[in-house]
Amino acid sequence: MMIANLIAAGAALTLAMTAVVAGQANESTPETAPPKLLVLVYQRFSFEKASELDQWEIAVARACQKLEVPNSWIVLEAVTGEPEVVSFDPFDSFAQLDKPVAEWGKIYAAHPELGRLQAQITAALTSQRTVIALRRDDLSYRANRIDLSKARYMRVLEVRLHPGRENEFAEAFQKLTAAYEKIESELPWVVYQVNLGAPSPTFLAFVPMKAVGQNDDLLQARERLHAAEGDAAERMQQIAREAYASTESNLYAINPGKSHVTKGFAAGDPDFWTPSLQPAAKPDQKKSQGKPIKPAK
Repeated sequence: MMIANLIAAGAALTLAMTAVVAGQANESTPETAPPKLLVLVYQRFSFEKASELDQWEIAVARACQKLEVPNSWIVLEAVTGEPEVVSFDPFDSFAQLDKPVAEWGKIYAAHPELGRLQAQITAALTSQRTVIALRRDDLSYRANRIDLSKARYMRVLEVRLHPGRENEFAEAFQKLTAAYEKIESELPWVVYQVNLGAPSPTFLAFVPMKAVGQNDDLLQARERLHAAEGDAAERMQQIAREAYASTESNLYAINPGKSHVTKGFAAGDPDFWTPSLQPAAKPDQKKSQGKPIKPAK
């Protein structure tokens, strides 16, 4: 995550320190579970810099693998909607943001090449916005079963409400969760409420997917889901008509080469997250004709 984004987030901390989700302060969360606090950095870049940008972002991620950096991030690249990149940065609390804000400047000063790469990335930006959101377990479906290390795609639903309609949104999603439980869907999702950086009230629902084909599961479940909603369906439609200002659903692909995750997170699927760090397969002795093969550096 770029230092400019972290500083911007840090400047807002004094306005929102009391907004941490109630009852989660002492909860221990596995590294691959949805974070309690999520920093999303939406970025769009100059088309002319596309090929160079890929190289720069991969170089930054690789450099960070060798350094002690204070936070991690997952890069999501738009498959649908506007051409944008979203940095998905997990945190446990607002207080945890203090460390990155304080340390990234020192890291760039100590490693000028890394700072230069980041400056090139920043120069290629055409727009950027940062959003901070808090996890809402009461509106999520089996979020405790989500393992982000296994995800390859992320389906994201953004719902912006008319002011004062948060309770109705919560009612609708609780009814939706109950319907999903009835059909025993195997596709969990997690909801976040935006706290800073977007018009309020705004909610984001994330559906991690192992393959694009899992969208078929959602389509095939429609009839069963509608039947499970029963009498609640009409109320949910009423809430959507009256409380929702806008909704947008998009699909993003996860780019592991541009992401920087912890070793514990990467251990969930090392072939995907750190393929270059995996030991090389043992050579076939007949094919190598007895000649020693040097390991990849």
